[in-house]
This record gives sequence, C-alpha cells and structure tokens, in this order.
Amino acid sequence: MIQFSGKTVFSGVAFAKAFLYLKADLAVDATPASDSGVELEAFRAAIKTADGQLEEIYKKTLREIGEEEARIIDVQRMMLVDGDFLEAVEAVITGEHGNAAYAVDKTGRQFYELFAGLDDPYMKARAPDIADISRRLTAVLLNKRTDFTLGEASVIIADDLTPSDTLSLDKKYIAAFVTRGGSTNSHTAILARILKIPSIVQADIPLDKKFNALDAAVDGHEGIIYLEPDKNVKERLKERARKDKAEADSLESVRGLPTVTKSGKKVELAANIGSVEDLKAVFEGDAEGIGLFRSEFLFLGRNSAPAEDEQFEAYKAAALALGGKRVVIRTLDIGADKQAAYLGCEAEENPALGLRAIRLCFRMPQLFVTQLRALYRAAAFGKIAVMFPMIASLWELRRCKEIAAEAKNSLIKEGITTGEIELGIMIETPAAALCAGELAAEADFFSVGTNDLTQYTLAIDRQSAKLDKFLDTHHPALLKLLKMIVESAHRAHIWAGICGELAADKEMTARFIEWGYDELSVSPAFILDMRKRIREME
Repeated sequence: MIQFSGKTVFSGVAFAKAFLYLKADLAVDATPASDSGVELEAFRAAIKTADGQLEEIYKKTLREIGEEEARIIDVQRMMLVDGDFLEAVEAVITGEHGNAAYAVDKTGRQFYELFAGLDDPYMKARAPDIADISRRLTAVLLNKRTDFTLGEASVIIADDLTPSDTLSLDKKYIAAFVTRGGSTNSHTAILARILKIPSIVQADIPLDKKFNALDAAVDGHEGIIYLEPDKNVKERLKERARKDKAEADSLESVRGLPTVTKSGKKVELAANIGSVEDLKAVFEGDAEGIGLFRSEFLFLGRNSAPAEDEQFEAYKAAALALGGKRVVIRTLDIGADKQAAYLGCEAEENPALGLRAIRLCFRMPQLFVTQLRALYRAAAFGKIAVMFPMIASLWELRRCKEIAAEAKNSLIKEGITTGEIELGIMIETPAAALCAGELAAEADFFSVGTNDLTQYTLAIDRQSAKLDKFLDTHHPALLKLLKMIVESAHRAHIWAGICGELAADKEMTARFIEWGYDELSVSPAFILDMRKRIREME
C-alpha cells in the first residue's frame, strides 16, 4: 500500500480503480506551410469544429448540472471568436508561413504566458481557458482526441483537469478526483462540490503509469489517496462511508421543519440559483426561498440581450414556483468574469474594478429599464425582491430607485399590471459596508456577497492557488465589516442576509446567527445539512 496527500476540495469516501489521465501528446511540426491560404481555411474550419464540440458540452452541462456551470464553457466559446487571438494566429500563418497547428500552438502559449503574468484577477483566470482552447484547436488540426471516457467507476488521477475535461465526463463514473495542480477555488473544484464528488487538489502523487487500474481509496475528509489499500484502511474508510451515509440519511429528518436554534433564534435558509432550470434543485434542497437569482445568465451565451417578455417569463416562472416565498433577483451583473460580447464593452486593464454590474446599467439605461419593467410585471405573480449589485455610494442606490420608479410608472401608464417589490442592495464592496448606516436608511434590505467582499477587502484574487494561504475568510477586518453590516441594517429596521459561499462555512454560520443575520442563501445542496446543524445549535 502507498499513500499520497493533498488539499481536500470535497469530503467523502470513494473506492474504485485508479484512472491515470495523461494528456495526449500534441507535438506540432514547425515546418513552414507551402500554401498559407490552405492553412487559413484549415484554421477557420477547426474553429467551427471546436465550437461544435464545446456546444455539445455546454448543452450536456446545462441539462445535467445547471446554467451557472455551463457558463464556464460559454466563456471558452467566446474566446474562439476573440479578435486579438484570431488575428495573432492568422499573422503567424501568413507572416511566418507557419502551418495552422503550429500557429495555434505558438499563439496559445504566448497568450497563456501573457495572461498568467497579469495582476488582474479576471484576466489571470482566463489563462487556463486560453490553454484549453488552444489545445482543443491544435488537437482538431492534428486529428487527435484530447477527451477521454470512463467505462466504469474511477478515481481520476491527473496533473490537472480543465473545465471541459470535467464537464464532458459521464458523472456516474466519477468516483473521485485527485489532481497534482489546481486550487480549492478552481472551476473543477467548484464542480466537484456541486456534484458532491470526493476531491483532492495539489496532491503529491507522481503521474506514474504503473498506478493505472490499481485499486484506489480516497479519504476526502483527510485529503489522502491510497493505492492498493490494506485491509485496515479499507475497513476504516468503509466505516467512515457508513457514517457519511447515515448522516446524509438523517438530513431527511429536518425536511420541512423550521430553521431555528434550540434557543429559538430563527433564520431563513434560501437558495442561490442561476436560471429557471435550477428550480428543481431548490425544491429538492427544501429551500425556504430564493436568496439569489443571478439574472445575468439570461444575458450570456447569446448574440443579443433578452427582450422584456423573455425576462418576464423567467422571473414569473420563479415567482409562481415559489408560491409566495420570497425570490431575490439580482439585476444584471455583467463584467469582470462574465462578459457579453454583443454589449460592445471595451477591454479593461482591471475589469473586476471596472465597468461592471450597476455601473454598466447606468451606462446602458435602456438595458436596465427593460429588466426592471420585466421584474415589476413578474412581481404581480409572487413575492419578488430586487437587489442591485456593486453599490459603493448612496447616490448610486438613489439613482437605482429613481430608475425603478420610472420603469414602474411607465408600465402603469400603459395599463400593465405590476406588483410591489422590495428594493435592496448587495453589499460586496468595503465602501458599502462602511457606509451601511446611510445605505440602510434608503434600502429595503441588505444581502452580503461575501465572495467579492472578501476579495476586495483583502485585495486577493480568490481564484489563484498561489494566494491560498493569504485568503483568510475569517480575517478580523472582514469579520468587523460583516458584523457592522447587520447591525446597521437592524438599526434601520431592515433585514440582512448572506448570499456568498461563506454562508455555508460551519464556523461562520454560527457567527452569522449570533450576530442576527435574518437569511442565509447557499447552494441548494447545502440547505438540509445547514438546517440540521442550526437546529442542533444552542
């Protein structure tokens, strides 16, 4: 028996055969091409083929997992039409007479190094996507396959896995992931948590072919993979697996019960979703409402913005499905890691700090008004609340309320039925947290986006594995801001919630309830476990 260790992404226990994934050799020939025109045609044909492959993965992901996860692939599809990348490849073909595969490989490496060396979090996060796209195009041009299939339950061992690697697999055969690279915040790590697959990253395991097909056991609780585990390890992990199953089964005992501590402190447990397709997960998770409907996913993966009626139907469906429970819908949050090419936004050196979210809506008021009209129409069919993202100043909130009033009045004048809406803000900037008192006097509620609030407070790219040791989600500065926010809300007699990943943190859940947060909104898969824990708290 041999064992290796790494960082746990998702706990749990898995037993299966080891599947060693070694990337296909895509060595390219640097010999100049005799006809640049032919190579250009081959390159353009490869783009269409690669886009078709990604479209199939996108549809599969949308059908089996959800729209938010499918967006990962949508980002890559957008890169296939990126003018700078395409022009650079074609320049190598025409200027250096390079063959298409060589040109893609060379350009891909150059762009990867360029993006990986940037300081901006969004741009740096695109480096792996560029590598993935370049590799896919090169494989098409060389007529080689880069994907792989699983015929049985397997513990996948790899140097790293790209989003398209992970999403293209049949999830019923994935017993566990173990990778040498990656981070706890990578796309693959996030998917592992969503799919509830035991996963380990940054493992010290060598990629040795002799490991392939060996019996493997993964202890996701301790971050250890065992190859050819002995009897004692097997028995210990089987017992742990039995305990895990018993704990999972026990969660059903709290289905339908109120989320309240033993001392009587009640909190609403809501769900974060990205589309109407995610409503099934809301009911399966037994959520008490929707605390974050990411409306921007209606705007992605298309060539033009959704019309008012299309948006209305989506928001109406959510309102009706929840049957009177509150649905908090975030207005358009495009920018940073979510881009829609048809909006024509210029490239920015710091997109995470640039024209995004409410700033973009102010720049494109008709886009904003159309969405608000759809929201007011949908509010006639249920309890809808709207929150504005990326608010940093009081004047921004006031302007949002003015535009919302104008949108509602325009509907009334047209004789269209509207409903009442709570208008709140997403607190995700330190500025908003520090001005929470003034903002609370004008808002109907607060919902804290802890992911961005942490990133902006600590000045850390949370996607970077190199910065893991600096990403302290319990940092004293962050805790002070979080406590200040809820205190300011309650002084103004409005409710406050948490809609970031930190809401599911076991230690932080207890603190949030102690501080008086009224709502916690998380992935639907976490709700029953959180309810059980909260009901066991004093």
